[in-house]
Amino acid sequence: MLVGVAVAALLAAPFFLYPVFLMKMLCFALFACAFNLLLGFTGLLSFGHAAFFGGAAYFTAHAVKEWGWTPEAGILLGVAGAALLGLVMGFFAIRRQGIYFSMITLALAQMFYFFCLQAPFTKGEDGIQGVPRGHLFGFIDLGLSLNMYYFVLGCFLLGAFAIWRIVNSPFGMILKSIRENENRATSLGYSVARYKLAAFVMSAALAGLAGAMKALVFQFATLTDVTWQMSGEVILMTLLGGIGTMLGPIIGAGLVVALQNYLATSEFPVTIITGAIFMICVLLFRRGIVGEIQARLARGGSGEEV
Repeated sequence: MLVGVAVAALLAAPFFLYPVFLMKMLCFALFACAFNLLLGFTGLLSFGHAAFFGGAAYFTAHAVKEWGWTPEAGILLGVAGAALLGLVMGFFAIRRQGIYFSMITLALAQMFYFFCLQAPFTKGEDGIQGVPRGHLFGFIDLGLSLNMYYFVLGCFLLGAFAIWRIVNSPFGMILKSIRENENRATSLGYSVARYKLAAFVMSAALAGLAGAMKALVFQFATLTDVTWQMSGEVILMTLLGGIGTMLGPIIGAGLVVALQNYLATSEFPVTIITGAIFMICVLLFRRGIVGEIQARLARGGSGEEV
């Protein structure tokens, strides 16, 4: 029932709110959910997820603008490119654990950033601008904001369902066991390295889907999407909403994007306000907003049973 109400609200949202703002929120919500698949359900903290998000944006923008590809083909290329990039980065990163894993992902992501800075097809600091949205399946004009919104919404729902299915599958159960006790999972006969690499590639591909959609929504791809600050931003979104929850990253992304949007024209610095809210959430909601609500509801249910 709640899912149905949420979908209905999203379907009606563009008639009440600015569609581009909603599309940006959906893109970052999917990005945060993809990151949460790795951190919340596998226990791997990556500092380099912006490489997949921004890399897919570059691949899609270049294919659509320079090669004349259709938007759906450009997005598929972006997702495939992000997955391949995730395979390469994950192959080296999963050989280490803890902070060493995180630092390796950061180092590799920075290498990709400098590649994007110097590669001819990315246009350097100017980025790829004027990317046409094109026609979906040859007849749906994505130049119309309403059509573009429902396309982005469909991709978001598909990506969110894929994450939900992964988490609630036997594969997802193994990922959770690796998160809780990697040594025990190894002793049970599971190839932990392969499962971690698979989760890393899946997370990268879904982050790439978010980045590819963002490139079409705003019709450009720039270095901003591949900087380490973008990786930090998605970590912030996930922590605010709640690590290891399905709804948490969506709430966290919506909160951060809304703050950036509505405070952009004010005299208040957005980063300071966002940092203050993060501090409050850390102090009052140790598990994140959604995680803390779920924990309190669980305690309340236990009390009633007693």
